[in-house]
Amino acid sequence: MGALSSNETAATERASAEPMLDQVLAWSAVNSGSRNLAGLEQMAELLGNAFSVLPGELRMDQPTPVETVDAAGRTLTIEHGRHLHLAVRPSAPLQLLFTGHMDTVFAPDHPFQETSWIDEGTLGGPGVADMKGGIAVMLAALKAVEASPAANRVGYEVVINSDEEVGSLASAALLADAARGKRAALTYEPAALPDGTLAGARPGSGNFALVVHGRSAHAGRNPEDGRNALLAAADLALRLDAAKGPGLRINPSRIDGGSPSNVVPDLAILRVNLRPTAPEDEHAGKQLLDALVLEMEAKHDVQIEVSGGFGRPPKPLTPDAEALFALVRDAGADLGQDIAWQPSGGVCDGNNIAACGVPVVDTMGVRGGKIHSSEEYLIVESLRERAALSALTILRLIAEAA
Repeated sequence: MGALSSNETAATERASAEPMLDQVLAWSAVNSGSRNLAGLEQMAELLGNAFSVLPGELRMDQPTPVETVDAAGRTLTIEHGRHLHLAVRPSAPLQLLFTGHMDTVFAPDHPFQETSWIDEGTLGGPGVADMKGGIAVMLAALKAVEASPAANRVGYEVVINSDEEVGSLASAALLADAARGKRAALTYEPAALPDGTLAGARPGSGNFALVVHGRSAHAGRNPEDGRNALLAAADLALRLDAAKGPGLRINPSRIDGGSPSNVVPDLAILRVNLRPTAPEDEHAGKQLLDALVLEMEAKHDVQIEVSGGFGRPPKPLTPDAEALFALVRDAGADLGQDIAWQPSGGVCDGNNIAACGVPVVDTMGVRGGKIHSSEEYLIVESLRERAALSALTILRLIAEAA
């Protein structure tokens, strides 16, 4: 371990001593799946009470309206939960952003609803790693910094949204506003690997619904008068899959629609995810999609409506981001923690923050694994480790700005 100042030692010890495990157990007992509005409201109240110990203005922001295309090709508005938003000392010389999400991927009817001990140091349960454990780490670190003599030199915003697991479309504007003018950001997704490795560069992500309108006809008497929307959607899916490459991953994921077997189907909805590595790949991906839509319309004599877009911009590892990662690595070394990072194929709110020009480390949460599955787990000792790491990182950012 390296040398810590007396203030750093006090802050890291205080952060490590917070009752994070108790919080994780209480919060994970609440189902807060992205579409469970009642559960999200309960979670928002719990988090509001927990974060109210910090100074500043705390409020619950309403979600931005979001539209989607349903299985019948209709455009509908989806409801989302409120987002926790805390602003502390907005006039302080150093401004930071801390983000997390209260939603999980587990709906109320999912069989994975309760926590259980896998062994003495490993807790299984819905959201224990992704990311109720991370929220507990964030709060512990901020409470420790607030007790430090350096607290008055830093201001910050905290955003804990309700829709990260479904793309953050209802909170993207809030995240962008909160990122404005910030020196750096820390996001509390779980570590990329159980050993604590951080996620560095990330691809972008775009979700599209391609609504294909054909013409119905009798499948036996006059099929030539029909225009098969299902066939056009399948052809488009195959063309998209064939066009994927190192800089652009393409995943056609679902086709809705169709008709009875004796009718030429006049409606199909193709859903596809595009993951570009760099901004130029995102541009190329949109051009490819537009070109293939026109080609399929001409070939199959159908009309195709394109809904959706790129909600997560690519997140390259910029020099400013590398400098922030180095600061976290050095803080970890002084705490006896070996901190490394590597590229990740996943996306998160760190993508949106980085697109605002703010360097971000977005895997400051707990060590654990098997997230988004019924085997999700949290390595309990990592609560103390990562809380200390966050507290020290914040203090080092304050010192760097002095």
